Amino acid sequence: MARLPRLTIAGQLHLVLHRAHAGAHVFRDDEDFAAYRQALIASAPEHGVAIHAYTLLASQVLLLVTPREATSLSRMWQALGRRFGADYNRRHGRSGVLWEGRFRTTVVDAHAHFLDGCRYVESAPVRAHFASTAEEYEWSSAAHHAGGRVDGAVTEHPGYWALGNTPFEREARYRLLLEQPLPAALEQRLTQAALKGWAVGEPAFVNGLGEMTARRLAPLPRGRPRKVKKIVPK
Repeated sequence: MARLPRLTIAGQLHLVLHRAHAGAHVFRDDEDFAAYRQALIASAPEHGVAIHAYTLLASQVLLLVTPREATSLSRMWQALGRRFGADYNRRHGRSGVLWEGRFRTTVVDAHAHFLDGCRYVESAPVRAHFASTAEEYEWSSAAHHAGGRVDGAVTEHPGYWALGNTPFEREARYRLLLEQPLPAALEQRLTQAALKGWAVGEPAFVNGLGEMTARRLAPLPRGRPRKVKKIVPK
C-alpha cells in the first residue's frame, strides 16, 4: 500500500513528532539542546511557522505549531536540519542518520483541543520520567506558559489567551491544567493520530478539513466493504 502524503494544511494547528533513529539519544548534553532550540527559533519564523508549544527530549522532539502555508513545515524542517545537523556532526565527530525518517504530523482542532495539545507536548518529560513536574524541565515551553520564564521561541495562540484576561490568570490556570495528567485514551489518540496522520477533532471539523485537502483524514473502516444487494426489477 502506498504511503499517504504528510497531512499539512495552511493555517491549522498541527501536532508534530520527530523521533531519533533506533531510539538513540540525539541530544547528549545541554549544548545539543541549546543548539537545536536556537536552530528552531531561527528556522520557524523564516518559513512562516508559529511555535505554540515544544519539548525536546533526548530522543524525541514534540511541537505544537501553526504553519502559514501547507509547505511551511517541510521547508522549516529542511532549514532546521541544515542548521543543526552539520554543527552536531562536527562537534561529535560523526556522520549518518540522526532521525527516524521524516517527521510525523497531524492537524488538530484548535478550538476543541489546543490546551490538550499543549499539555500533551509539555508533559512529555513527566511521562518519560525526566522530571517530576513539567515546569521544571528546562528544554520545553512549559515554564513559559506557567509563568516561570519568558521563552522567545513561543508564539502565543488564542487558545492560551482565552484562559484569562491577565498574564497572572492565564499562568495560574495553566499550572492547574498541567497538574492534571491527560486521560490515557486522549494521550493515546494524539500519539497515534500524529504517527499515522489522522486528523483530531469532531466529525464537523474533520469534514471541514476535507474541503481543504484531497488527502484521507481518517482510517478506513475495518473489514471488507459490505456488499450491496442488487434489486432486479420484476
